[in-house]
Amino acid sequence: MKRIAKAAAVLAGAAALGAAVERFRIAAPRYDGPVSDHFDGERFHNLEDRAREEGSFLKWQWTRKPGFWPDWIDAPPGPAPERIVDGGRVRVTFINHATMLIQTDGVNILTDPIWSDRTSPVSFAGPRRHRAPGIRFRDLPPIDAVLVSHNHYDHLDLPTLRLLRVRNGATPIFTPLGNGALMARNGIAGATELDWWHNVALNDRVRITLVPAQHFCARALSDRDRNLWGGFVISGPSGNVYFAGDTGWGSHFAKIAERFAPIRVALLPIGAYLPRWFMKPVHVDPTEAVAAHKALGASTSIAMHFGTFHLGDDGERQPVEDLQRAITAAGNPRFWVLDQGEGRDIP
Repeated sequence: MKRIAKAAAVLAGAAALGAAVERFRIAAPRYDGPVSDHFDGERFHNLEDRAREEGSFLKWQWTRKPGFWPDWIDAPPGPAPERIVDGGRVRVTFINHATMLIQTDGVNILTDPIWSDRTSPVSFAGPRRHRAPGIRFRDLPPIDAVLVSHNHYDHLDLPTLRLLRVRNGATPIFTPLGNGALMARNGIAGATELDWWHNVALNDRVRITLVPAQHFCARALSDRDRNLWGGFVISGPSGNVYFAGDTGWGSHFAKIAERFAPIRVALLPIGAYLPRWFMKPVHVDPTEAVAAHKALGASTSIAMHFGTFHLGDDGERQPVEDLQRAITAAGNPRFWVLDQGEGRDIP
């Protein structure tokens, strides 16, 4: 009876939140464009069909066995990053979650920036952060481009994007199809939307390409897969940098390797992977992240998407522990785990 009551409460809460989301126009605008091999005119879809079963979210909420997370991790911020990196160097700083600062060929690129306290449409509910961002917002160098991989709240954070626009002016934002309309409706105009495999020049040295990912999009109940998701490859004289965004396992890793070899560094998610029966279609686990490193042929990989927000049933340290075991089992490839706020030059 307790489980039934819990499931009913979760369902009622989700319905109430969903109604509030629709009422205040938080659902993403629907993309309208030509049919393609991953867009049927109404919804986008993955290269491989790995849809979750109907009712799986409720089943997960009913049967959850979440791992341990401390209420708060008190850690000092990292040092202010360098203002500019050039001369063949590539430097990556892990800020938090999927927010990475990529510095290469004279440009500073920020991925999926989030400095907010919660990943939610509202400020009073939803997953909250368990530690402060590893780099203070005021310590960021000038940002030349922002990459937003998809519209989930932990990746497309409107308050942070507004702060970046106030701080940096009309910094270019690159995002998959449809997400720019959501930003524009919320006062963040001018984002460049890309389809899979399409690219754009950031300047005369650096190009940005949107690449496929195995995932989905939704801000509310009515807008699932109405906008596109993906990862990015940043290409310049110093090499190719791959940012995966959110992704499950799929053939896209090998396809990206075919087009962009050699990949100097890959930024790969390792967290929010439990329970596997629910998360597997959309989130790689640490063992799959190591397999992705190999499929990509990356010289170096760096872990992300862990240690900030409790989004799956894995505990706070579990992704790192499982990754270390997977690295050892795979013969110790160069797959780094950085502390939040730590930056390193890539060999």
